[in-house]
Amino acid sequence: MAFEFDKRFDPAYGTAVPVAPDVLRLTANNPSPFTFYGTNSYIIGHDTLAVIDPGPDDDSHLTALLRAIADRPVSHILVSHTHRDHSPLAKKLKARTGATVLAEGPHRPARPLRIGETNPLDASADTDFKPDAMLADGELVEGDGWAIRTVLTPGHAANHAAFALEGTGILFPADHVMAWATTIVAPPDGAMTDYMTSLDKLIERTDYLLLPGHGGPIKNPRRFMRGLRAHRKMRERAILERVRAGDSTIPAIVEAIYRDTDPRLHGAAGLSVLAHLEDMVARGLVYTNGDVAIDGQFTVR
Repeated sequence: MAFEFDKRFDPAYGTAVPVAPDVLRLTANNPSPFTFYGTNSYIIGHDTLAVIDPGPDDDSHLTALLRAIADRPVSHILVSHTHRDHSPLAKKLKARTGATVLAEGPHRPARPLRIGETNPLDASADTDFKPDAMLADGELVEGDGWAIRTVLTPGHAANHAAFALEGTGILFPADHVMAWATTIVAPPDGAMTDYMTSLDKLIERTDYLLLPGHGGPIKNPRRFMRGLRAHRKMRERAILERVRAGDSTIPAIVEAIYRDTDPRLHGAAGLSVLAHLEDMVARGLVYTNGDVAIDGQFTVR
C-alpha cells in the first residue's frame, strides 16, 4: 500500500472531543496552510488535569479550554515547542489555573545565523515564552492518575518535544509527525539531520496511537512513520537528481519538484529544500562554492 496522508478531520471548534480515555482534544480556530484546521490542545486526566499545548494567544480558545476544564484543578501545562500556534496561551492559562508550565526550554534556533542571513521564521517564534521548569529527555511528570514522559524530538524546532502518556501507548508528537502533511523543517529554526534522527527515535517506540498537534490521529504509527521516512528520502533523492541535472539554486529546485504544491507554500518548500541540502552537505553528498543558505551553487560530490 502506498504511503498516503489523511486530510479527513473535523475540528469541532469550541468543543472538547474525547479522543482516548481521559483525553480531550480542543482545536483552536487558527486554520492556515501551515496549521491545517488549527492547533490541537489536549486535556489529560479526570480530576486534576494536565494541558498539552494550550495554543495561540486566542481568548476564544482560552474560554473553550476553561469550559472543558470545568473548574477542575490543572497541575501542569506542557508545551511541545515555541511556535506561536502552540505556546503563547500558556501564560494566560497559567494565570487562570496556577499550573506549572513545562517545556524543553525557551525558543532558540537549531544553528546560528550565517553572515547576511535573516531568519524568515522570526514572526512565528514565541521568544517571550519562559517555562517554569525545563524538561530533559525521558523525564517523567506525574499527576493525579496520570504520568507523562518527555521524548525530545528536535527537528521541526530545536526545542521540540513529544509527550508519552505512560502505560497507555499514546504519544502526543505535536508537529513532528502529522497525518495530514509532512512537517515543515526550516533552517535556522529547524534541522533535517535532527528531524530524521528524532523520527527514527519515534519509530523505535511501541506506541499504538499518535495524537498530533494538527489534524487527526495516527492509528498505525510505526507503519505510518516508516512511510514518512521513505517519503523524506524520496524527496532527498529528487533534490539530488535536480542538482545532478544542473539546478544550482534553491528556487530552481523548488520550481522543478514542487510544481503541484500550493504556491503559498513555495517559501516553506524552499526552506525544506535548504534543510535537505544542509543535511546532504554535512554528509558529503553535495558541496557548495558559497554559503548553502545564501548564494551557494550546488554540485554533486
